[in-house]
Amino acid sequence: MTSADFTTVTTTQGPVRGRRDEHGTVFLNVPYAAPPTARSRFTAPSPHSGWTEVRDATRPGPTAPQPVRDSFGTLDMSPYFGPGWQRGKDYLTVNIWAPPPEGPPRPVMVFVHGGGFVAGSNRAPLYDGTAFARDGVVLITVNHRLGIPGFLHLPDAPDNRGMLDVLAALHWVHDNIARFGGDPGNLTLFGQSAGAIIVGGILADPASSGLVRRAIIQSGSGTAAFTPEQAGIVTAAVGRELEIEPTAETLADIPDEHLVDLLPHLTGLDLRTATHHHPLAGITPFSLVSEQQPATALAARRSGTDLLIGSNLDEGSLYLAPLGVLAGSTEADLLDTAARFHPRPADAVRGYQAKHPAATTAELRTLILGDGLFGTGTRRMAAAHASAASGRTHCYEFLWRSDAIDGQLGASHVMELPFVFDRLSLASLHGPRGLLGSTEPPAELAGRIHRSWVRFAETGSPGWPIHEPAGGHVERLGAG
Repeated sequence: MTSADFTTVTTTQGPVRGRRDEHGTVFLNVPYAAPPTARSRFTAPSPHSGWTEVRDATRPGPTAPQPVRDSFGTLDMSPYFGPGWQRGKDYLTVNIWAPPPEGPPRPVMVFVHGGGFVAGSNRAPLYDGTAFARDGVVLITVNHRLGIPGFLHLPDAPDNRGMLDVLAALHWVHDNIARFGGDPGNLTLFGQSAGAIIVGGILADPASSGLVRRAIIQSGSGTAAFTPEQAGIVTAAVGRELEIEPTAETLADIPDEHLVDLLPHLTGLDLRTATHHHPLAGITPFSLVSEQQPATALAARRSGTDLLIGSNLDEGSLYLAPLGVLAGSTEADLLDTAARFHPRPADAVRGYQAKHPAATTAELRTLILGDGLFGTGTRRMAAAHASAASGRTHCYEFLWRSDAIDGQLGASHVMELPFVFDRLSLASLHGPRGLLGSTEPPAELAGRIHRSWVRFAETGSPGWPIHEPAGGHVERLGAG
């Protein structure tokens, strides 16, 4: 390579050198906040001290401490979770795909990854931003704190530190993105799963005023926050495992390795209280912590932010089919699944059976689990925004069904991501263990969905009618 293959941009912390490609320039591993170490793992993020020499931004960097999570049962999930924990302290970073600088400032999209608040990173192969840069958008992917440093409720630390990281990244983007050709006044924040829940929390938080013009929530929930009482159950479990009173002070000297090793001991905790069910049904011991659900908080705000929000038809199948427990679902399984979310599970099951009379037991179980985890909370968030916000609300449902796991996976959780990022060609998504299965997915659908996301970032409309508070339009993506 020659000097013509690289571009140097000077940020507020120092100069970074990115690598040119046919669609612009890629900058990897650019810090937006100081490394979280020791006691600072449990404080709000602070500004990076900066550097004077040109920083190499041509190679991927470290990721947040996390357990190995590259599969769900028989399904290869490495395209989604990425390479796992790549050691290094300076992991509060962004990756940037910037189109060529010619012309007016470009729309900016900032993506927050999923992973149950305990795993994932901006190094996941699915989150390559090439297609966005190709289509004239500056695409940014964010790393943030995970697990105990990111989301454990502690008496002497701010809650939701991983979300505070994303807010810090947004401030960094606002101050720097014009140097990469982006328009800081036209920023779309989007995320999927846990990342979408974080986006919803930020959208409902007055601290985001002036930072976000538009937001996209993919398979998240506006009702997935833990109450402080529920979060305290997780905190108490950490204390029992470590045999300490868990505080930021007592955790300060415990190595990241020990905190990561502790995570399997927190699975399956019963977070039900006298007044609240477990909103994430045990799939993760962490979420946002708040006295008020994001959908409730958003309904009280007169936000001018435009919102694109939706979920997938078969969200729940990801947590059943790869583990081999979906095909043999029984009436008892239906009741058990409904009991995770409903005080009268038998009534809930009868309601689903009446609404879907042709559905099999396995299909009903998938519906109940998917609605409990994501669908109901998505609809409540959409309704809150449509009724209270001055910005536009657009809704979708993703329907394309993969034939993976003998056709059981369907339009599962995470299935829309290869379409949004226009990454259907990624080899690890295909084959016997691949998310997309063995049948070639429709490239025209990926083109349509990707263009809709880009159009929303550009104009505030993905190309279909707005969702009104009563009887609103929901665009069916992949129908037929």
